[in-house]
Amino acid sequence: MASRTGANARASARKQKDKWKAKRWFTIRAPRFPWNFKRIGETLGEIEEHIIGRTYELTQQEFDGDFSKMHVKLRFSVTECVGQEALTEFVGHTHQSDHVRRQIRRYRGKVDGVVDVVTVDGYLVRLKPLMITEKRIKSSVKSAMRQKARDVILTNASRKTYAELQKSLLGGELEEEIRNAVKVIYPVRSAVIRRSQLLQSGVVPESGPTLDEIHAEEERQTAEVAARKAAALAAAEDDGDVAEEAGVLAAAEAMEAVAEKAAEVATESAEEAEEPAAEETEEETEEPAVTDSEDDFSTLPGVGPATAKKLVDAGLSSFAALKEAGVDGISETKGISAALAQKIIDHLS
Repeated sequence: MASRTGANARASARKQKDKWKAKRWFTIRAPRFPWNFKRIGETLGEIEEHIIGRTYELTQQEFDGDFSKMHVKLRFSVTECVGQEALTEFVGHTHQSDHVRRQIRRYRGKVDGVVDVVTVDGYLVRLKPLMITEKRIKSSVKSAMRQKARDVILTNASRKTYAELQKSLLGGELEEEIRNAVKVIYPVRSAVIRRSQLLQSGVVPESGPTLDEIHAEEERQTAEVAARKAAALAAAEDDGDVAEEAGVLAAAEAMEAVAEKAAEVATESAEEAEEPAAEETEEETEEPAVTDSEDDFSTLPGVGPATAKKLVDAGLSSFAALKEAGVDGISETKGISAALAQKIIDHLS
């Protein structure tokens, strides 16, 4: 009986469908107004009904590239699916709690509030302003600042559509207006809308770009980017070939210069090596030298026929001339070193 139950379980397990294989990717897009169905992410789902109602969060830095707003989290809720496209609605934003805590200190004052506004197109939105003062303040000052911020928010939001309010919130224009209004009452360190929440949707405009137009524009931009990349790669390859040829020529010239320098050094070394060898040969040679010297130079140490001829040709034809010339004068003679000149002077002394 147990074996039959186990076989049935294995058979039913084989018949189960892998749910992951049935899932597909949906592209999440921001609202048409004011973001023109901007692509903001992707989500995985089996059917469209599972996607509708999901809330997608991302930072404002990821959304529009503003690095100074990396602590702001945006929330979009999927309202409709068109094929593989998940269309959303902006349902609010919030400042991360750790960022808010860093702004508040014991010696500073904190003023916050809650304001419900209705836009021109009938959207009901809840805004929560937060103001941080440089020092601690009294409750009466807090009440005055809170009421001033409420008046600014109501006046501003009641004249705008929901799309314009979104831009004002994320762009910082509304926060700047609040800051300028309340700093007259007391100096503030910062004034922000720390949280917004969509309570009720209003009239959705039908005008504006369609998904097909957005797809065509994205394909065009993709093609332009691909063309620019191809052109850049081609230019880089051409520059690389030219640079490689220039590098080869420069290397060849450098090698040639090094070879010439090495040849010069080798020639000088060979000449220096020949001079002592010639001196030793002259010392060992016992053949008489035919010179025009007045004295017998063969009696000098290290002086052979060749060296004696060099001395005579240099005008040093006698021992007296050698003594008068000294070590410096004798060593100036080509092929005679300072050491040999010193030997000659020591012998004559």
